[in-house]
Amino acid sequence: MSATRTFRLKNVGLYIFLLILTAMVGFPLLLMVGESFMHSNEIIRWPPIVIPGDPTLENYTKMFTQQDLNLPRWLFNSVFVASSYTLAVLVVCSLAAYAFARLNFPGRNVLFFLFLVTITIPSQVTFIPNYLLMRDLKFLDTYNALIWPGVANVFGVFLLRQFFMAIPKELEEAAILDGASRFGVYWRVILPLSTNALIALAIFVFLNNYNDLFWPLLVTNRLEMRTLPAGLTVMNGAYGTLDRGLVLAGATFASLPVLFFYIIFQRRILKGITLTGMGGQ
Repeated sequence: MSATRTFRLKNVGLYIFLLILTAMVGFPLLLMVGESFMHSNEIIRWPPIVIPGDPTLENYTKMFTQQDLNLPRWLFNSVFVASSYTLAVLVVCSLAAYAFARLNFPGRNVLFFLFLVTITIPSQVTFIPNYLLMRDLKFLDTYNALIWPGVANVFGVFLLRQFFMAIPKELEEAAILDGASRFGVYWRVILPLSTNALIALAIFVFLNNYNDLFWPLLVTNRLEMRTLPAGLTVMNGAYGTLDRGLVLAGATFASLPVLFFYIIFQRRILKGITLTGMGGQ
């Protein structure tokens, strides 16, 4: 009985901790959504309220009609850039991972070790050389600057290499005996057997790129080339103190695609976290 009571007490403590944690994370989101439907006089009220007394769509109407704001274009940029970047990462990383996992060439292990060492370098260190490279290539203020840097994703190569190495070599040998080339083995044997790893990598890469702020803010100047996070930063700088409801409406609008993405791919995301063990990457 004492053991059962202790177990129940531990569960109660765990639930209380999770409720507190959920409230800490959820309250700012609820406040953001609630205030996006409020008039200015309600937003500045203290203490803040979550449910608007007189709901209004004025902030959302203004968000889409304001001439210096272009949220639909920013949303398109974010989705297009994140999708293109994810596709490029899957192609480049899967080819590199297959080479490291299956091809025997001089210095393979040393090269892979040096490749892995780069994951310890903070991304901030590479911002300046990458920016100078984009400038010299005339890629600034274009989709190229938003897509191509970082396509050689070290984490992606490592994850796929480990997964490819777990695939039995007998399957490849059988395909080669049937006349398949190296690329044919990669395309017809390895990739179909690696669907879970590819989807897990795609989800993490897409979300990370979609939510990226600093790099798009650095390489884009024209408003029509901004991604959604960078555009919201511009909006906050222009209207943060004058029209907070407008900024919060923009933040709510920007959160919807990620929310829908999570609802649709919830099971895949959980499987990806289980598969990689590195969901924060």
